[in-house]
Amino acid sequence: MISLRHAFLGRNCNNAFIRTLSTCRIFSNDIVNDRKWQYAPSNTLLRQGSRNYAFKSDLKIKWVRPPKIPCFKPEKSGDLEQLPQVDEKQLPSEFLESQELKTADDTVKKLFTIEFGPRNSSTRAAKKSLISRVQRHHLDVGSMETRIAKMTGAIRSMQQIMEDSPRSKHIKVQLKELIERRKKFLKYLRRWDYKRFEWVLEKLNLVYKSPPSHFHWITRKDSLRKLTDKHCEDVKKERLAAYKASLDAQKIDFLREKIEKLQWIRKEEEECGVEPTILQEEIEKVIMQLKKIEMSKQEKTKSV
Repeated sequence: MISLRHAFLGRNCNNAFIRTLSTCRIFSNDIVNDRKWQYAPSNTLLRQGSRNYAFKSDLKIKWVRPPKIPCFKPEKSGDLEQLPQVDEKQLPSEFLESQELKTADDTVKKLFTIEFGPRNSSTRAAKKSLISRVQRHHLDVGSMETRIAKMTGAIRSMQQIMEDSPRSKHIKVQLKELIERRKKFLKYLRRWDYKRFEWVLEKLNLVYKSPPSHFHWITRKDSLRKLTDKHCEDVKKERLAAYKASLDAQKIDFLREKIEKLQWIRKEEEECGVEPTILQEEIEKVIMQLKKIEMSKQEKTKSV
């Protein structure tokens, strides 16, 4: 009895497993068939190239992405000049009061000049000349103008370094932070004293670039939309100008015909004994208008 029960259960399990496999096979075939039916037309369209992605336009409009200007460039920072030229034959400020150099040989004095000194000696001299432009007095080292002049000298010095070695990361970071700090100082000075702000910009030869009210990415699609609108406006203006020129060319013939018809109507009304509806002043007004147009046309032909 136990063996018959096990045999019956085993046979039922096998039948259920077979039915499950057949159902899965049918379901998978339906999925494959559905995929073929669903994606075959789109593949055909993609092969034919009839679907236009990425806003392709039939107009002959070419958009070139504007080059990105690095933040440390003078075009972006607002510096209109480089570091001022320094006389390399003079001594640095720390050796001006040296008694030993005053009695030294000319060769020794030459070795102590800025020409043979380190780079920072010429940079310090250039900074000093920039500070002297905006200094209130010879002891002024902490006013807003003096601090902006110091930062301007350091910025222009580091910009020259970046031109020689553009891969210098630490100089690039310092330069970017210093430009932003100077911009913050200029913003505060502009808010506090606008006349002094303009005077500092004039003396240091700077351009203040205020931050934009809102930021937006420069994208190809948006730019193409704007170029398309501009192209449509240009086409509209050209066609209106051509239509206006064609009407201006017909003005002379139209006015001559108008004068003839007005004179004929007035003559007919007078012959019929009716009070004229067209006054002689109206006819003379049209004649004067015709003369003005003819004179302007003659002047244009002479100028050409």
